[in-house]
Amino acid sequence: MGINSEEVNQMNRKEFIQKVGWVFEHSPWVTSAAWENGPFESHDHLLQTMIKIVQNAEEPMKLALLRAHPDLGSRLQMSEVSQKEQAVAGLDQLTMEEFEEFVSLNQQYVQKFNFPFILAVKGQSKESILAAMKQRIHHAYHEEFTIALHEVYKIAGFRLNDIFKS
Repeated sequence: MGINSEEVNQMNRKEFIQKVGWVFEHSPWVTSAAWENGPFESHDHLLQTMIKIVQNAEEPMKLALLRAHPDLGSRLQMSEVSQKEQAVAGLDQLTMEEFEEFVSLNQQYVQKFNFPFILAVKGQSKESILAAMKQRIHHAYHEEFTIALHEVYKIAGFRLNDIFKS
């Protein structure tokens, strides 16, 4: 099921975006730009290339990337991969009280920062995610924008690892 660097390097742009484009949530522009920078020595080389593309993007593109992510713990429509990632962390089994707390914190966070709270949930629990939300909501905008982008990079790294697994 997994692919390797050689297979990635042989893909045309359309195949590349189809296979890899989802690692940055609803933002295939990252993968499209990365394709132009191939060939890739490894999946880490590909990830670093995509991260550099995001880092060099204009702020509105970065903000759109952040806004493409779903609220954690919400019951809103989200991509299948996001559903699975949140389920592993137990966010699909919140009590009504926990759900309401997540909704409230998400609303406060979005109101303050104008993008959703983003955390790479792999290895996290609903308790650790909630604690991170409560802490990070007090950050300044620039600090939280930077942290959110780094979390997006972690998420993309986890997703890319899944693609390359044999």
